[in-house]
Amino acid sequence: MMVFNGLSQARPDLTGGIYAYAAAGFGEDVGFNSAWGYWISACLSNVSFALLLFSALGYFFPAFGAGNNVLSIVCASIFLWVLTALVLRGVKEAAGINTIVTLAKLVPLGLFVLSIILLGKFDMGIFMDNFWGEPAGPDFGTQVVSTMIALVWVFTGIEGAVVISGRAKYVRDVGRSTLGFAAVFILYFIISMLSLGVMPRAEMAQLATPSMAGILERAIGPMGAAIVNLGVILSLVGAMLGYVIIASETPFEAARQGSFPLAFAKTNKAGAPVVTVLVSSSITQLFLILSAVASSTYQFFYTCAVNTILIPYVCSAAYYMVIGWKKEHLDSPHAPSVRTARIFGTLGFIYTLFLVWSTGLQGVMITTILFAPAIVVYAIGERDRGKPVLPRTSDKVIAVVVVILAVLSLYLHFSGISPIV
Repeated sequence: MMVFNGLSQARPDLTGGIYAYAAAGFGEDVGFNSAWGYWISACLSNVSFALLLFSALGYFFPAFGAGNNVLSIVCASIFLWVLTALVLRGVKEAAGINTIVTLAKLVPLGLFVLSIILLGKFDMGIFMDNFWGEPAGPDFGTQVVSTMIALVWVFTGIEGAVVISGRAKYVRDVGRSTLGFAAVFILYFIISMLSLGVMPRAEMAQLATPSMAGILERAIGPMGAAIVNLGVILSLVGAMLGYVIIASETPFEAARQGSFPLAFAKTNKAGAPVVTVLVSSSITQLFLILSAVASSTYQFFYTCAVNTILIPYVCSAAYYMVIGWKKEHLDSPHAPSVRTARIFGTLGFIYTLFLVWSTGLQGVMITTILFAPAIVVYAIGERDRGKPVLPRTSDKVIAVVVVILAVLSLYLHFSGISPIV
């Protein structure tokens, strides 16, 4: 969060965020791959949102089951294209609707907190047992590292303000999104702590998604589960709408600034990036169909989304570290101090590298498979502008390595030697 906040202050001229920071720091090739990773991550995120949405609806309408049966996928597909049509009518209008949904979804979250506190459902004995965990303490190699993907997923979206910064009315509004992060962090923290005082860890581990519904059901009865599921539904409606916008904005900015194919920069009369909106929704639709065929779950798709978003996170943190140590772009009145840029840039870079390491072999497999098609899109974009494709030897080597690893990953998966899921 501090990396993106600092970059928005130091380089307010760079719209498009994720793509622009990587390109400014390390060249167009890295910028393209950063944009590609973020784009595919956004599409995968919407698949995950859709599966969880219909899983929550399954509480009220059992026909939807766990959210990944045929009925759920058909309904999710219809809803996806309704949102797509809405965004095509204008990005700012769609964002306005998302604001209303965001305010509405805070009500169930507030009720969760108040119900547990005011009704006296928080048990300090249960909390202390859960807090201290196993007698031997946490196992760093499994428990701590394995939570990193979930941790990143929970806070995915903190970069959203810089991604659509080109549409902000005032530059200072981008930096103000930091307040939103702080509010979300505090709310997550309170909910997590209260949950630990309601039921034992072993029982929480068995709860269906969304698990907060099961916790509130234990606290106040079936009405609690209904309230949480309603909140989840409202939240995911807004999240899906927001990510239709975000998924289209990154390739749009990359095309405008000289990396993605020129067709991706086309807009309609409402100013919406029509090509990227339609292509992004088509990719999301494809993954939705695959989720039904492979019976993939919400957790699988958010794991894929996290793996692909880590590359733009690493690039952004690295760029902030570079401008901090080189003392570049830090002389404007609103820019962060050199010390701040160095501290948070360096810590951010080290932490994002740790996140990449924590994904393990599965992360490498997922990333190479999803990045291999990027080479074709990159080649089209370069030819559109009359540029040579992969002119440097290093570029060719990287492309060959990605393709080889992708083919090897697919072989290992389908042979059952190292399955992705």
